[in-house]
Amino acid sequence: MRLPECVVILTGASGGIGLELAEQLCAAGARVLAVSRQMGKLAGLMHRYQGRLLWQSADLRSHEGREQVLARAREMGGVNVLINAAGVNRFALLEQIDEHALDELLDINLKAAVQLTRVCLPLLRAQPRAMVVNVGSTYGSIGYPGYATYCASKFALRGFSEALRRELADTSVNVMYAAPRATRTAMNSTAATALNQALKVGMDDPADVARAVLKAVQSERNELYLGWPEKLFVRINGMLPGVVDRALRKQLPVIRRYIASHSKESIK
Repeated sequence: MRLPECVVILTGASGGIGLELAEQLCAAGARVLAVSRQMGKLAGLMHRYQGRLLWQSADLRSHEGREQVLARAREMGGVNVLINAAGVNRFALLEQIDEHALDELLDINLKAAVQLTRVCLPLLRAQPRAMVVNVGSTYGSIGYPGYATYCASKFALRGFSEALRRELADTSVNVMYAAPRATRTAMNSTAATALNQALKVGMDDPADVARAVLKAVQSERNELYLGWPEKLFVRINGMLPGVVDRALRKQLPVIRRYIASHSKESIK
């Protein structure tokens, strides 16, 4: 797909990877409906890209929020790209996460993406070529201690993307699952960042992730996995999960120590 011809709904647009996607899409000539609960840093971009970047405040967990997005998309004359980039994370042991935080994570990371995709499909299918992009994670393929609920949401998002792509195989709509590795965004707690540094886990800049995602959109790929050796670990986990089990068991004391040292932050 050619980016100057794209009319995009972008969720999670006010920070991290989403903000970089918004800027790079507009710079490439796309029209973007940026969706987030707060405008935040989008204000500066909207001034720079007047008429090209629109903003819609919406809580995508609610029916009303999704309908607001759909109405704005119709006002724009339709869309041919939906990027589900909204997400939250919790670095904590399962028993440390309260019911509200767990529900919020699943609602934002999974249910909002599935429901928004469902209501937008008629608009997408009306286009000669269209794409749904679900921004997941390497942790959508590798279950990692301290991220059980986050992994659950991203594993499910990956399965949804794969199944929907096959469901729409004879239509004009393609579905891509994009899986970044650890990325330097505010979504990471201090504990998560400290653990990544202790284990020497590579962390990508959000601008680089956004650039890779948009390159994949242009080439209409089905999947995108970022980072080395993370891409290798995904394959090993798929074929030989016992090998990964043993490797992560060795890291478990370190993971628990970093969770414990920042437990209040992890569960707030």
